[in-house]
Amino acid sequence: MTPVLVTGLGMLSPLGADVASSFEAAVLARSAIVRAPVSLTAGIPDLLVAPVAVEPAQRLERKLLSGDRATQMALVAAEEAMRDAGLSDGPPDGRRFGVFAGIGFGGAHTLDGLYSRYFAALHGPEAGRRGATVMHPLSVPRMMANGPMAAVSMRYGLRGMGNTYSVACASSAIAAGEALRAIEHGYLDAAIVIGTEAMLTPGSLVAWNALRVMASCDPVDPATSCRPFAADRSGFVLGEGAAALVLESRSHAQTRGAARVHAQLCGYGSSSDAGHLTAPSVDGQVAAMQQALAHAGLQPADIHYLNAHGTATEAGDVIESQSIVEVFGAHTPKLPVSSTKAVHGHLIGAGGALEFALALRALATGTIPPTAHLHQPDPRCPLNHVAVTARRNAHMEAVMSNSFAFGGSNACLVARRWAD
Repeated sequence: MTPVLVTGLGMLSPLGADVASSFEAAVLARSAIVRAPVSLTAGIPDLLVAPVAVEPAQRLERKLLSGDRATQMALVAAEEAMRDAGLSDGPPDGRRFGVFAGIGFGGAHTLDGLYSRYFAALHGPEAGRRGATVMHPLSVPRMMANGPMAAVSMRYGLRGMGNTYSVACASSAIAAGEALRAIEHGYLDAAIVIGTEAMLTPGSLVAWNALRVMASCDPVDPATSCRPFAADRSGFVLGEGAAALVLESRSHAQTRGAARVHAQLCGYGSSSDAGHLTAPSVDGQVAAMQQALAHAGLQPADIHYLNAHGTATEAGDVIESQSIVEVFGAHTPKLPVSSTKAVHGHLIGAGGALEFALALRALATGTIPPTAHLHQPDPRCPLNHVAVTARRNAHMEAVMSNSFAFGGSNACLVARRWAD
């Protein structure tokens, strides 16, 4: 099968307006977690969020602002990735250039605004009730899960396969893996992978809070409230953002003279637990990681950094630790592991793409971002934690990134250093 290369990266995250600033903040353990504004909390005290560092509207032309917030973020990340790949104007022929998007809940901002307007009018003064059904004519297109994919496709004239994956927290990791397969098997020459999520709305926060998976606010420093793998962890913080990756077959990248290659995306595994709607499974996670290693043709000892799913939930961190130990065996003590969710929050559908992009930057720079605030690891998570401080000048030839989702969906990506 043809090698698939990552030739472009883009990002709009809580940590920064682009890939460089986001990675720098992750390396420095600079947390973007803050107390949620009162407008989002619906009266629930001490809710936390990780909003994007820069408003997407500040980065887009006016004509691109008609979509939902998640679509706007996707366009910002795509713009950086396409520019990084030398494709700012799109490819000369987009018929074999696809778009693969991952999003957990499409159009959350549009839907929340629609209901707010509807009920305010319905229960307001009688004279205004006749307008309760008057909504923006683009409400349905804005809410469609494939809105970000469609917007990026139209923006760059990409007429190849266009798919959207809505698989909760594994969405964009699965999008990347399926794009990899499509290029490997010759259905496409190239693709852009988008992960995006904009779920910081009152309705979403109330729903997530009801699951009892959200972090308790640290009374001294709210920014340190998310502590993956720590003995005193209490849950995750909901974030928003987008990340993008341009993937190309080796021949396509060489023929057009791609300026750079970040890495080779060489391994993908996915599995379903078929067990519980919200509880993770060692068997399912192990299967995804082992499939990714087999696809890449690598052994456990060949992986030099693992960006963990690491949500800071009671069950999630312990189960993932057990899964890592089962897959990596005797290599586990030598494998650096960290979760960057401690500083950028949980981006749900965007998380897989964003965390994989951070892992690629670690591979390129030899600098592993730490798990921030990890001062006392849970003894049930016996891993080689990169805790509190980044690990620099690390030798890395291959990296892995895990994404595990409610519903029992598991995805794992592996990349290696490219040397043609």
